[in-house]
Amino acid sequence: MGGSVSAVQPPTLDRRSRAPRGNSRSALARLPAASWGPAALLRRVLGTAGGALDDVLDRLMGEPFLDRLSRVPLALGTSGVDPFGLDPHWAKYVLMSIGMMHRKYFRTEVHGVDRVPTGRVLLIANHSGQIPIDGTLVAAAMFMDAEPPRIVRAMVEKWAVGLPFVSLLFTRVGQVVGVPENATRLLAQGEALLVFPEGVRGISKTIDQRYQLTDFGLGFMRLAIETGTPVVPVAVVGGEEQYISVANVDALAKLLRLPAFPIIPQLFLPGGQFPLPTKYRIWFGEPMHFSGDPDDDDSIMEEKVWLVKQTIQSMLNRGLKERKHIFW
Repeated sequence: MGGSVSAVQPPTLDRRSRAPRGNSRSALARLPAASWGPAALLRRVLGTAGGALDDVLDRLMGEPFLDRLSRVPLALGTSGVDPFGLDPHWAKYVLMSIGMMHRKYFRTEVHGVDRVPTGRVLLIANHSGQIPIDGTLVAAAMFMDAEPPRIVRAMVEKWAVGLPFVSLLFTRVGQVVGVPENATRLLAQGEALLVFPEGVRGISKTIDQRYQLTDFGLGFMRLAIETGTPVVPVAVVGGEEQYISVANVDALAKLLRLPAFPIIPQLFLPGGQFPLPTKYRIWFGEPMHFSGDPDDDDSIMEEKVWLVKQTIQSMLNRGLKERKHIFW
């Protein structure tokens, strides 16, 4: 991640080939040798179908992808990627898949996204759903529904980046390992950082615990105070019902070195491997500002974190009350 970078526009794309002019391999130059073959094959496949895929993406957003991307501040190096590995060409096709989920499958309603301030910001959200679809939909809302559009960075659990292909994918779409150094550097660049303070405890709730927030970690508050970053509470409704977990088997999770081992009956039904098409609703709250000493005792930090947690819980309660049905 060394070396200087400057704010530049994304590389010019040819609308027919969808490949960057001049240095088409620069975005893949840093991949491990074992990943080169599949990555190159993927790029050739996407290049062949590029025109049709781009048309789908443009229709989902209501404007050309490149026009929207041009309004996103990106710190790209000479190789066409940013210091954390974000590659706009990979992000485009990932965004198409996310956009289909956002617009068509989950039919996400987005409320209050105009409240998110420009510049650095911490988006603090509840976590749910067994797999992090909620995070991808928050990111989709920030890129497809916010003005100006933003690319959201999420703090990824360390265990996740050890999964095959996942670490490469996360890197190419700009997500980073959740350590303080990465978070501080991203905020210094003026990024929007998405944090789930519940961590694994939140995403692996059983159905009887849905929309009941678990304990929040304190790290995001210390980070907000240290960097002078506003906190925007985010409430996500719809994720708890996409995979209905009836229990967690802690012994199996420990044996397999997994954060949780949920029992999800729908997985045993034909087509049950796909999440249920619940209707997502995302609310962005008013920015919250905190001051003090980032090294204060936990008891002091807990009071500030409690305010954020209670705000999100109130937003969830209100959203659930207004919701007429899980699927529409």
